[in-house]
Amino acid sequence: MVVPHHARGAQQARHRLAAALADAVTPNLLADVVSVAAELVGNAVRHAEPLPGGVVRLAWRLRVVESKQVIEVRVTDGGAPGLPRPRTAGAEDPDGRGLTIVDALAVRWGVERDGLGQSVWAELS
Repeated sequence: MVVPHHARGAQQARHRLAAALADAVTPNLLADVVSVAAELVGNAVRHAEPLPGGVVRLAWRLRVVESKQVIEVRVTDGGAPGLPRPRTAGAEDPDGRGLTIVDALAVRWGVERDGLGQSVWAELS
């Protein structure tokens, strides 16, 4: 799905992803997947350039591995100057926790770059 490269893009991603996966995954996994997707889209909006058309792309893939649900979410944007990385935010800092949240909820996550932009992905189970 594509969402606007705008603050409401993360909200749209949350709602559309939750609706698409509501009957496919457990409620706890759904909550984590939606939280991670919203963080990744929010980071793309705040820190990266949009894809052509002023959008960010959100994709997901659901698999069953050894009888466990595994879902990968991937957010693709037009790229940013540095690689995304978790930061240490103080108790009073209003932001800076997004990738720390992703790191805590995901089994693993990473960044892939190509000539068109970058994708940040996370795998949850």
